[in-house]
Amino acid sequence: MTRRPMWPLYAAGFTTAFGAHGIAANLGGFAEGAVTSLLVLGGLLALYDGAEVLLKPVFGNLADRVGARPVLLGGLVAFAVASALYAVADSPGWLWAARLGQGAAASAFSPAASALVARLNPAARHGRAFGSYGFHKSIGYALGPLLGGVLVWAGGLRLLFVVLAVLGAAVAAWAALAVPAVAPLPKQRQTVVDLVRRLTDRAFLAPTGALAAATAALSVGVGFLPVNGRTAGLGTVATGAAVSLLALCAAVVQPWAGQALDGRRLTTRTGLTAGLALTAAGLACAALPGLAGLLTAAALIGAGTGLITPLGFAALAAGTPPERLGQTMGTAELGRELGDAGGPLLVAAVATLATLAYGFAALALLLAAAAVTAFLARPKPASAPPAQ
Repeated sequence: MTRRPMWPLYAAGFTTAFGAHGIAANLGGFAEGAVTSLLVLGGLLALYDGAEVLLKPVFGNLADRVGARPVLLGGLVAFAVASALYAVADSPGWLWAARLGQGAAASAFSPAASALVARLNPAARHGRAFGSYGFHKSIGYALGPLLGGVLVWAGGLRLLFVVLAVLGAAVAAWAALAVPAVAPLPKQRQTVVDLVRRLTDRAFLAPTGALAAATAALSVGVGFLPVNGRTAGLGTVATGAAVSLLALCAAVVQPWAGQALDGRRLTTRTGLTAGLALTAAGLACAALPGLAGLLTAAALIGAGTGLITPLGFAALAAGTPPERLGQTMGTAELGRELGDAGGPLLVAAVATLATLAYGFAALALLLAAAAVTAFLARPKPASAPPAQ
């Protein structure tokens, strides 16, 4: 297609990642009356994630019913409107409303974009497509804290919300022009038993579990590696470099992993196993002293999660009837959100009872066990998408 419909979808992935991390990383330093305590900060952070946990499966189902494109456009417009709420009102009460609105909007356009990535590409290119989509999301995660901090420094939190409103509106307009209408496919009647059977099948559980594990490790790496570095006496430059290296490795590996899958140089089973093992090794290296341990941990966690993400989504697309892609992607995103919350909670709980090194080790053991399980699992006959 001459209008390159994938680029607006990549931009949508960047938007949700940049918006989530750009604001979350800068709320703690905001001192203009809205964030008055750690409890308030925690509530504002949880509000966004809570909306995603509750609403992503709902909007995924809606995408199957009315088509993914309307849900994508509606979510992007709603994201722009929610961001503009605080940009215009500039009051503490509206910050809560804006964060809730942003989370609900991201719950709509994120699974819709994933479903469109699958629908607009043949099965033989799903690895490349999801690798590129994940690359742009990783760039958003990496740039969010940095550019968000620059914007807040230049014009306060209000300027960051202005930029997000403009970004959401621009991507919505771009998608309206470039993304073709993809009609919802006719579906056979699905009972609750059918749904439970499909969502408990290995074709869904294995990639979703790997994606949840990768997201848990990524969240722990971003949140706790700087703490680990400061405890070891390293400065903010070193700890910031570690987080940047993690995001960069995740971004670089994803397109390569997708191309390797499509080219049959890598199977889903081998890739997920290797990704989980690399990520577990990275978490274990976090216990090593000094800058070398910190950077090694960041590089391995980034490479492992970058390997898992496109392979996991490609496997979900390959194992899902096209008319149920929205439902599958929405539910898989729910699994990722639970990993995003569960990983830091596990590490924090263990660190409270022992030390942070033991927290990293606990999550590393879980991921190592998942890698062994993935390796021993009996592969299905078609482990890579057929050539077309």
